[in-house]
Amino acid sequence: MKLPALPHARGFARAGGTLVTAKAAALLLAALTATACAPGTSGGTAAGDEKSGTLRVWLFQEVNNKPKEQVVDQAVTAFEQRHAGTEVEVEYIPVETRAQRVKAAFNDPGSAPDVIEYGNTDTAGYVKDGGLADVTAEFAAWPEARDTDPTAKRSVTVGGKVYGAPLFVGVRALYYRTDVFRELGLAVPRTQAELVATAKRIHRARPELYGIAVGGAYTYGALPFVWAAGGELATGEGPDTRAAIDGEAARRGITTYTSLFGDDNCPAAKCAQMGGNATVTAFASGKAAMAIGGDFSHAAVEAGAVKGRYAVVPLPGTTPGSIAPAFAGGNNLGVLRSTSHRTLAVDLMKSLAGKDTQAKLFDAMGFLPTYTDVRADAARRKPFVKPFTDTLAAGTRFVPASAGWGRIDSSLVLPTMFQEIVSGRKDVRTATEDAAGKMDAAFTSAG
Repeated sequence: MKLPALPHARGFARAGGTLVTAKAAALLLAALTATACAPGTSGGTAAGDEKSGTLRVWLFQEVNNKPKEQVVDQAVTAFEQRHAGTEVEVEYIPVETRAQRVKAAFNDPGSAPDVIEYGNTDTAGYVKDGGLADVTAEFAAWPEARDTDPTAKRSVTVGGKVYGAPLFVGVRALYYRTDVFRELGLAVPRTQAELVATAKRIHRARPELYGIAVGGAYTYGALPFVWAAGGELATGEGPDTRAAIDGEAARRGITTYTSLFGDDNCPAAKCAQMGGNATVTAFASGKAAMAIGGDFSHAAVEAGAVKGRYAVVPLPGTTPGSIAPAFAGGNNLGVLRSTSHRTLAVDLMKSLAGKDTQAKLFDAMGFLPTYTDVRADAARRKPFVKPFTDTLAAGTRFVPASAGWGRIDSSLVLPTMFQEIVSGRKDVRTATEDAAGKMDAAFTSAG
């Protein structure tokens, strides 16, 4: 397999990830600036179904991406051996800049990949925009798919049709430094109020550390505070979806989360722009005593300076012993409707999302498998999974079931709201009212 030439890219800046093949070294590409636009409508379906040639894949770049690359390389090599005359080019793109990249792919099949990794929150929007291929028949005929977690299957299902294969399920929990807690004589927080107090106590005693690393752009780290307080993002479904982020309960949770920004824990000047990867990096590098990280963050933390000096517990709720509802995250793989290699692309999707690959991704990255049997085996083999499976068992939440969510997410409505609050530009009431107005406009336009 040869190192691919950089393809032309009409309609978007060519950048934003690491371009690799299964046997080539990574090439560092410049990152795109995050954009405030959702993917547009695809121009149509490919006319042919070629049985050889080059397939392009876009996967997300992780904090510590090398282990993921190694697993993917193995799956790609096996795929190429099964299909003579095929080559696979894999590019790793930043999650934060996916909106512009995918918009360009949907609108310009000539620059589009054949298979993409996408967040499960993007499913409804991508389907509405006409970018993903309907693979209902292939999924139903795939023996491994019978063991897919029902929740994971719902994440690729829109209107009763399947538009991809689940790749992993992700939930977040509380990582904390055991050595710091021992040195300062601290107990693990049992409530969110204790979490706030503990973070600030740590920063007073160890000012070189964030008590807990938080980010104004870390939406899915913030939402458990909203849900634990009894708040909601929205109510209703489909065309009846309406924002609820400005409700009193939601505001209580937002107030708790934003109280963690400031000179007494995580200064707004540094932390307002931080996203999830940045908070995990701060913890893994030894700059924070706590962080809200996913099961998928485990490999990065293990590779960091705090290896052997941390533990993980479920993120506490508002009462002792309770667990804050976590976002039911995870990523999927899908075939683009514009692919000229549909049969090959579906088989490649199955190879990358199959049981063998998911088991290896768990071992390499800590990604929780979407197959119930593979996940049960993983939990038996790796004790670190328990806080995350406990969080799953306690109940999780998801984003509104509306194509409008993709627009809300890509236009950074909630990060903007958090940043306005922590910077002092707006109070909680004003910021949440403004955010609710933007959300309602997106829900209405999505129909």
